[in-house]
Amino acid sequence: MSLADRDAFVRERLKRWSELERLLAMGPKDGRGWGQLATGYRAVCADLARARSLGLPHDVQGFLDDLAGRAHNRLYSVRPTGLGLGLLRDALVGFPVELRRQWHFFLASSLLFWMPFLVGAIGAAADPAFASAILPNGQLEALEDIWSAEELSRGFGGDASMAGFYVFNNVGIAFRCFATGILGGLGSVFFLVYNGLLIGTTFGYLSGIGLGWNLLDFTSGHSAWELTGICVSGAAGMRMGWALVVTHGRTRIGSLRAAAPSLYRLVLGIVVLLVVAAAIEGFWSAGPVPRAGKYAFGIAQWVFVGAWLLFGGRGPTADVPLEERAP
Repeated sequence: MSLADRDAFVRERLKRWSELERLLAMGPKDGRGWGQLATGYRAVCADLARARSLGLPHDVQGFLDDLAGRAHNRLYSVRPTGLGLGLLRDALVGFPVELRRQWHFFLASSLLFWMPFLVGAIGAAADPAFASAILPNGQLEALEDIWSAEELSRGFGGDASMAGFYVFNNVGIAFRCFATGILGGLGSVFFLVYNGLLIGTTFGYLSGIGLGWNLLDFTSGHSAWELTGICVSGAAGMRMGWALVVTHGRTRIGSLRAAAPSLYRLVLGIVVLLVVAAAIEGFWSAGPVPRAGKYAFGIAQWVFVGAWLLFGGRGPTADVPLEERAP
């Protein structure tokens, strides 16, 4: 493209860009201002895509990429309501809303975890040789020793230390499912399948040798939170990987920056899920509660988590994305 064409492209749009920069500098004051910001953001994204398709110089593309990024961050950022209240709102309300918006990633993540889980559980329960092919014999023997114990209860001090251990362990699994999404989402896919197969094989093997009830007694209370947290971690990882692969005309950094508010809310939800799971696992799961009580509590947790994810954040503005609501 010639210099004259470049200048014409810029001249036709300069007033609109200047207005958007002014709005960003002053900040939207009301619903009308947020609407103008949203309109300006969409327009500058279209301008950026047009500039790329025309092969405009890098200075023009860089300016538009920066302007679009700043507009996106202002439009999609957490609006100040106090740090503590803002975090609480985003974790309890923003997270389920965002997860429903990213339902396709969550569905894929859940299938990638639960299908290998079922394969491992059925295969190991039917044939111990299947379990030996997945887990080392030494680990299988250790599982038998651990779950053959009649009494798993501990004192309060032990519970507190184990809660800390479970936080560390659960975060490690979730971190791998999420962080490896940077590899175009493929790392998240691998760790979802891997963990699903491992956990399912463990359950199937213990069930096959008559120790499955001991494992269920212990895991029934916290499994809704822990396993959902793993699936959400995988969904967040795939969401990050998708942003790096499908950039919609942005640079990869720009695309990742645009996905940041979504990832932020998903990660907040993961933290809530895993912390609650660790607390239940450390203070309740090994307690001296009758089996029926533990199973009733576990069912209640699945109902509660499911209701939170399905209905959390719904209300008069339920159909409006969080980032487009008036402050």
